[in-house]
Amino acid sequence: MNPEVHFLTFATADLDAARDFYKRGLGWEPIADVTGVILYFQVAPGRVLGLFDALKFDRDLNGELITAGISGVTLTCSVGSMDEVDATLLRLVGAGAHVLKLPEIGMFGGVYHAYVRDPNGIVWEVAHNPGWLIRDDGTVELGDRHGRHRLSRRKRPERSGPIPLPISPPPPE
Repeated sequence: MNPEVHFLTFATADLDAARDFYKRGLGWEPIADVTGVILYFQVAPGRVLGLFDALKFDRDLNGELITAGISGVTLTCSVGSMDEVDATLLRLVGAGAHVLKLPEIGMFGGVYHAYVRDPNGIVWEVAHNPGWLIRDDGTVELGDRHGRHRLSRRKRPERSGPIPLPISPPPPE
């Protein structure tokens, strides 16, 4: 088997909230929208993100209840600048995201990033890393392992103040 993944599908408790988040927050248009069943978004050449109604997802898996929650997974969108991280975070919050981590320089690889949870529990990282390059053909170059192109761990100087957003509490169990 070739090292390829063409579809990423998540069980989704609230398809309407997902539709609003992905359309309004991310600005994505679905390539298919089967009301009450599933949404598909083209996220890269040959790659589709599916959001499947949780009850129908379970039924599709022979009735096994496996959609109790999403854990240990993040989807990351790499953007072109630190300002774009900030702007994207604000847009996602406006579309219903809950902030998990305000933008800051991370502890690994020189990344400036923030984390949010979408209305259905999927954790998104919005990140800028000047040492990582996504080429036009979709290949990724991770840069120098020794820190060339890294951002420093100091506070971000370009921002005049903190983004005025509270960190959301964890979702109820």
